Amino acid sequence: MILARVVGTVVSSHKSEKIEGIKLLLVEKIDPDTMQGKKDYVVAMDAVGAGIGEIIFFVSGSSARLTEVTAGKPSDAAIIAIVDIVEKDGRVTYRKDAAQEAV
Repeated sequence: MILARVVGTVVSSHKSEKIEGIKLLLVEKIDPDTMQGKKDYVVAMDAVGAGIGEIIFFVSGSSARLTEVTAGKPSDAAIIAIVDIVEKDGRVTYRKDAAQEAV
């Protein structure tokens, strides 16, 4: 699983019928110490209802085709979880409720 932040959406009017109706999100990998973006982006299929600004886990490769949303679909990246807390070396670097209050 890879830690990332949802930074945008991707819209495609011409695509395979197999991915019709699936939300595509642009995610940026992040550093768990600073929670800053690494300028490394991926387009992922959303399997959990994630939104812009949320911290998520995504999987890639064959694991991306193991959710109910992506099963049998041509996917190489899928969002599988929305993160509530990140703790590293005994220090909380992210807390979803605190991030929402700051908005």
